[in-house]
Amino acid sequence: MISSKKQAAVSKSSSLAIVETNTDDKKVVVPIEAPIVSSYNDRIRPLLDTVDRLRNLNVMREGIQLPTIVVVGDQSSGKSSVLESLAGISLPRGQGICTRVPLVMRLQKSSSPEPEIWLEYSDKVVPTDEEHIAKAICAATDVIAGSGKGVSDAPLTLHVKKAGVPDITMVDLPGITRVPVNGQPENIYEQISAMIMKYIKPQESIILNVLSATVDFTTCESIRMSRQVDKTGERTLAVVTKADMAPEGLLQKVTADDVSIGLGYVCVRNRIGEETYEEARMQEELLFRTHPMLSLIDDEIVGIPVLAQKLMLIQATMIGRCLPEIVRKINMKMETAVLELNKLPMVMASTGEALMTLMDIIGSAKESLLKILIQGDFSEFPDEPKIHSTARLAEMLSQFSDNLQAQPKDVTEFLMDEIKILDECKCVGLPNFIPRSAFMAVLSQHVDVIHMKPVEFIRKIWDYIEGVLISVLSKYSENFPQIQSSIKRAGRNLITKIKEQSVNRVSEIVEMEKLTDYTCNPDYMKTWTEKTAAQQSFIHAVLSDVKKPENFSLTGFGDVKISHLRKYHAHLLQQAFDMKMRITSYWTIVLRRIVDNLALYLQFSVKNLVNTRFQKEVVAEMVDPRGGGGVERMMEESPSVASKREKLKKSVKLLKESKDVVAAIVDQTSGFGDR
Repeated sequence: MISSKKQAAVSKSSSLAIVETNTDDKKVVVPIEAPIVSSYNDRIRPLLDTVDRLRNLNVMREGIQLPTIVVVGDQSSGKSSVLESLAGISLPRGQGICTRVPLVMRLQKSSSPEPEIWLEYSDKVVPTDEEHIAKAICAATDVIAGSGKGVSDAPLTLHVKKAGVPDITMVDLPGITRVPVNGQPENIYEQISAMIMKYIKPQESIILNVLSATVDFTTCESIRMSRQVDKTGERTLAVVTKADMAPEGLLQKVTADDVSIGLGYVCVRNRIGEETYEEARMQEELLFRTHPMLSLIDDEIVGIPVLAQKLMLIQATMIGRCLPEIVRKINMKMETAVLELNKLPMVMASTGEALMTLMDIIGSAKESLLKILIQGDFSEFPDEPKIHSTARLAEMLSQFSDNLQAQPKDVTEFLMDEIKILDECKCVGLPNFIPRSAFMAVLSQHVDVIHMKPVEFIRKIWDYIEGVLISVLSKYSENFPQIQSSIKRAGRNLITKIKEQSVNRVSEIVEMEKLTDYTCNPDYMKTWTEKTAAQQSFIHAVLSDVKKPENFSLTGFGDVKISHLRKYHAHLLQQAFDMKMRITSYWTIVLRRIVDNLALYLQFSVKNLVNTRFQKEVVAEMVDPRGGGGVERMMEESPSVASKREKLKKSVKLLKESKDVVAAIVDQTSGFGDR
């Protein structure tokens, strides 16, 4: 039994209770764990171990944020000294910016009497020891950020496994300075500010804001930055350094909390001069116990041991709160990575496999072309209006029709072209008959004027279809970059052939209009009859000896000048007027016929392209060794795809391991973050 004379004492800086007992007249000292330590081991350590394993797996490179303590403060606020006290190791100290890169400190409590310390940066692992750690950090910083006074956002990781340190991971960032000194870039403030915001912005970050007791907290730049991302202060803890240098009013400053520090304050005294860490802790405890002003501050918010315990509890609470979201992100990232990996082309083991895959690509492209060029189904490209082809082709045809049928400005005087041609085509015969050769000559002139418009239109059409075809082929061959250029070249070659054939065909359609003057469209006779009704009135106005008007109003022509026609005979004027009305009536039908013929030919040739020529001719060119040997090349995996495959495999492996790590802890800790 334990003697009634047992004594127990627990120091505020100790994690053990010492029980002294009398057994068989012998004194035995039995160390037992205090309740806080037992709770730490049962509930907190598994959380910290889980996140530590996730860090070791480097899950953050997959874009998954882990709860991290980020240390910020104005220059010379004492950040590095606080970290030294927590870790029990010496860090670079001095005037100006000592920390020039993000220093990730991973502290892990160890039972071994010998500490293990090493640095990691730029894929290097550099072992060091307590005596040389500051020198090693400076050397690594020079490698990362240069030997000057500039900064870099490339991290340097310091691993410390040592007895007596808390299980904490912290990121120490450069101190905030507004005025650059010699050797520093002019935008040093902007660089450091951007770096700090990058680390404190994630909701998983715990902000450890280091403030000097010698300054007004409300003027601290680090406070301004942390409040930008954490307005309520719910993830900000303040550490007040140099308490021994400015004890007056410190109690009021930390109790008034004018700057909204949600997680509270901890006041500390840092190591001075050549003090050992044990001596520094003893002096700190003595200071806050005996100083007339500082002793008034509550014991629960003073001292490095209190700070270490608070940080562990806060970090564990944040881990418990964030764990479900971390699990969700890991699952989502893994599903995405597996999906992307499955989309990659399989590695071809034989010519047969390569040929089957090639046929699948071309077959899928054909189905897509059938939808967008013929059926008007653009569900594959909902956000790319340019590829909604049936609508675009209809628009282009409508624009062509409007352009073709637009009335050109008559550069010659009314009826003069007809009179000149009649004069050249006259023959021995009755004067009141229009020579057919004259009509055909006028018709031929009209055709020559518009001859290039249908040709330019059909070229434009096939240029557009080529763009659609290449987009579709690119989409279905994107996983096969080794053949993508070949298959697109085969598609372009096919369109080039069709375009050439189409230009020839359209030229024939236009040239046919020169061969004869024929239509069965009743509109011709109807229109000609209406237009010739004004013939006698027109001739009378031209040849009038009384009024001699300058102009005459004709339906469809407006006011036309006629004074220049008075020198011609009546029968020539009648022939010219009649031919003008005939060619005008007939020309409208010719233009519509050209548009109709092109529309029908376009539909026919597009369907022929998709249904007949595309698959047959592209496959033929791809399997022809003289055309690039597409089948053989499919068996060669491009470096980019091989690299992507390897990267995805590593991501999937990492995420699966991360999922296994968190799976065991999730059920145990559900709701811990809300306690």
